[in-house]
Amino acid sequence: MKFAGLLVMPAGFFLAIAALVLFPPSQAAPRAAFVLCGLAVEVLGLVVALRGHMEGKGKGRP
Repeated sequence: MKFAGLLVMPAGFFLAIAALVLFPPSQAAPRAAFVLCGLAVEVLGLVVALRGHMEGKGKGRP
């Protein structure tokens, strides 16, 4: 899971950069929405990566 999180984080970064490059400044609302979605994808990737690094506390885990 930690590798999936580490792969998703750059995808969110490039989504935010693409929104800034492709949307003209006159279209501020769609541009801001795509940037926020890109940041949300980065946060989700960070959460998945951090959960992959956490130690298990259950009985079934070694």
